[in-house]
Amino acid sequence: MKQERTRSQMSWAFYDWANSAFATTVMAGFFPLFFKQYWSQGSEATTSTFWLGVGNSGASFLILLMAPLLGALADSGGLHKRLLAGFALLGIVCTAGFFLVGAGEWQWAILLYVVAIIGFSGANVFYDAMLPSLTGAADFHKLSALGYSLGYLGGGVLFLLNVAMTLSPELFGLADAAEAVRYSFLSVAVWWFVFMLPLLLGVPEQSATSTGRLSVRSETSKLLDTLKQIRRQRNLWMFLLAYWLYIDGVATIIRMAVDYGLAIGLPQNTLITALLLVQFIGFPATLVFGRIGQRYGAKTGLWIGLWAYVIATIGAAFMTSSIEFYVLAVALGLVQGGVQSLSRSLFSQLIPPGKNGEYFGFLNMLGKAAAVMGPLLVGVVAATTGNSRVGLLSILLLFLAGMYFLRKVDDSLQTQTQTPTPA
Repeated sequence: MKQERTRSQMSWAFYDWANSAFATTVMAGFFPLFFKQYWSQGSEATTSTFWLGVGNSGASFLILLMAPLLGALADSGGLHKRLLAGFALLGIVCTAGFFLVGAGEWQWAILLYVVAIIGFSGANVFYDAMLPSLTGAADFHKLSALGYSLGYLGGGVLFLLNVAMTLSPELFGLADAAEAVRYSFLSVAVWWFVFMLPLLLGVPEQSATSTGRLSVRSETSKLLDTLKQIRRQRNLWMFLLAYWLYIDGVATIIRMAVDYGLAIGLPQNTLITALLLVQFIGFPATLVFGRIGQRYGAKTGLWIGLWAYVIATIGAAFMTSSIEFYVLAVALGLVQGGVQSLSRSLFSQLIPPGKNGEYFGFLNMLGKAAAVMGPLLVGVVAATTGNSRVGLLSILLLFLAGMYFLRKVDDSLQTQTQTPTPA
């Protein structure tokens, strides 16, 4: 049984390896550049920036509304794997569809992008919710870190190949860099599909928590009851508030780093290289944070990571060279995965048994709300002051406020008492 459980855990963790290709190659890397330089040919730069912002915020807002209800439906019907597969396939098909979008067809590109993000984010609701059923509370931090670390490695490996394709397209039998980027999108779809299969085949489905007929109305009623329960659990809502604030800062830096680098005059190759540094440093560093969480507690690891973000944000506001941007990438690569993985595993320990999908739906909802608010804060401050560096410094408010509320969370009060589901 132990061997089967280990196989289930590895199969689950490999989904991070699968879908991180989308997060790295598409969201952080090529889509913003290709959208502006290829799909928006003939359009004003401000127009493409506007629609890219609308696409990101619109997709995040839709997931914000859907995530808790989707999680509740999955819990009640034992549908985590099937719903994960459905949303992932939606993202995979739309990602492959980028290959067919021609130059100047920005409307099709942004439509596919919005739907792909919905597929990517929706699948993550069910992926995260599987964590508590796969291991005991003592190993939450270790398993969560394993997933994130494999994600950094897998996303980095494919992104490295994709960058090589764009820099030397002739070596891959491609006509030019534009064709290489289109094939890169296609490679992400294939990668995501192939490495999703271990989870679908090797992870047992969680048992349904309801024997009655499923309906949106009944699950919405349960969600309202859950909100009342969260209000009565001070430790839980205090963590959710802290997470909403500090993950906002993390998400904003991830999404705005390339744009900020371009704004202060750094070359495109520097930005791509920095993204690769974050990926490959994030792999071992996230595993180390899993060990820190196991030995010293998740809050200790989160404090280390969040203080590193505060220092890095201040440093980034004054940087002027590519070398300094590389140093920033190394610093963030050391802590980014740790903050993400320990947040997930700490939350796993605070929620009551039998409502994994529902509660993780709320966690993902807050993460998507952060992706709406953070970039808006940076943009408004930068526009008001006329200085991108001051805009970046505004992120400090999010980190410091999140750390204030995290300090009030007692991680010794763990309501999670589930045992792993036998494989």
